[in-house]
Formats: sequence, C-alpha cells, structure tokens
Amino acid sequence: MTYNPFQKFSWKLAHGRSLELGPRGVLMAIVNVTPDSFSDGGRFIDAVAAAAQGVRCLQEGALILDIGGESTRPDAATVSAEEEQARILPVISALSRDTDALISVDTYRASTARLAVEAGAHIVNDVHGLQREPDIAAVAADTGAGLCIMHTGRDRQKLADVIDDQFLFLDRSLEIAAEAGVTRDHIVLDPGFGFAKDTDENLKLMARFAELHRFELPFLVGTSRKRFVGAVSGRDAADRDVATAATTALLRAAGASIFRVHDVANSRDALAMADAMLKARAG
Repeated sequence: MTYNPFQKFSWKLAHGRSLELGPRGVLMAIVNVTPDSFSDGGRFIDAVAAAAQGVRCLQEGALILDIGGESTRPDAATVSAEEEQARILPVISALSRDTDALISVDTYRASTARLAVEAGAHIVNDVHGLQREPDIAAVAADTGAGLCIMHTGRDRQKLADVIDDQFLFLDRSLEIAAEAGVTRDHIVLDPGFGFAKDTDENLKLMARFAELHRFELPFLVGTSRKRFVGAVSGRDAADRDVATAATTALLRAAGASIFRVHDVANSRDALAMADAMLKARAG
C-alpha cells in the first residue's frame, strides 16, 4: 500500500508520551536560549524569560517547544557543552514542571541530549542527522525519546539533485539510528531547509517535497524566517512571518506533519486553512 502522510502515525516519545501525526498539522515553537540566533538572539537568554516565552507559544497553539542553546546559523560561535547545558536545562526543567508541553531539545551533542531527557525533554532534534555525534542515537534508544533527524549540506559534498542528496544523507542517518536500536516509530525526518542550500535549492525542495514520502516517515519542516524566505519576499528576518506562514500552508498540502516556527499565531491560522482544505479534498 502506498504511504499516505495524512494517515495516523503514532510518534513514540520519552517519558511514556506519544503524539499523533498525520490527520492534522502540528506546530513546534522555537525557543532560542542564545545571544546570537539569527532572528531572535538574546530575547530569551534568561531562563525565566525563555520559559515564559514557551508558555506564550503554548497558549498560541504550539504542541511542541523546541529548546536550543547554541545558534545554528552559519557564522555562529561554537559554545561548549557545559555552556549549552547551563542555558537550556533550567528552561526544560521549568517547562516540564509547570506545563504539560511536549519538549524538544535542539542539540547535536549526546551528553546534552541525555541530560535534557533526564530534565524532562521528550524529543531529541539533531541538526546534524546523527552524523556528527552518532552516540546521540544511543541516547534516543536508551531513553525512548522521539528523534528528529535533519538533513544538512554543511561540511560535505552534495549531490546536484536536491532529492537525491536527501536520500544519500538521510539513508545513512537512518542506518545509524537502526544500528543503535531506534525503531521507526520514534523517528521523524527533516529536510533541513536553509542548511547549506541556496534559494533555488530550497524552492526546488519545496516543489518536489512529495517525493520525500518514499521514506515512509513523517516530516518536520523548518522554513521560519530563513534567508530564502527573505529572498523571495524581500523582507528582513523579523518581518518574514507572513511569508513563513505561506510555506507552512504549502508544505502541509504537500504532506509535512510538523512545522517549526518562531511566530505561532500566523502559522496556526495558515495550518488551519491547509488542514480544512485537505479535509474537504478527502471528502
């Protein structure tokens, strides 16, 4: 039977939680506990402010909060594991204690991922697709955490075709996950919009997104305020939320399941319209 991204997939997460994907889109709110993230760096560097932002995002309609302590923009300064952990662990602990949110940790470090799950995180979101610190897959297997595996073009030779390169990279990532004992019902993939991809590549990836369903796994997408969104809209980073919401609707119609965004309210409305259209299409 052909894989249908709009049918139910129960994503298994840490601490006995799960999330139903497929029938409706899900919003993941970005909470950057960093001084230098490209669009909101420094706004939530204080743990209290970051936790409060997380609560606001939940009130606006997010189901997942993605907590990160190191900027992933191309020219960002590297921070130590200790600094990353000092930034995010108090935020994760507070949100785990005070809310029923699903919490994701945005890290490529196995040590940080393990401590974050111990602090209450349910999901590990690795922008290096398990290929920088493969031990992060073992953390997911040991803890039962949901695992988001992202494609990146950084620090490697890419194939010319954007979809071929997705399969080249993510097939290897899935091998690493399987070797560590992570089962497929714990995995979501991310095509890595903006990570060593120019505007043309990102637009081709959007246009051909449905081809990625050959993986037979749900997809998370993160287009929020990215440079290619600015190139198309002519907007600076802080003014790209409407254009981001347009990508949310388009990618939901193409079968994406989770949408990682800075501005929850605009994408919530766009997602509601896309889901209503999909329901009407299904009859």
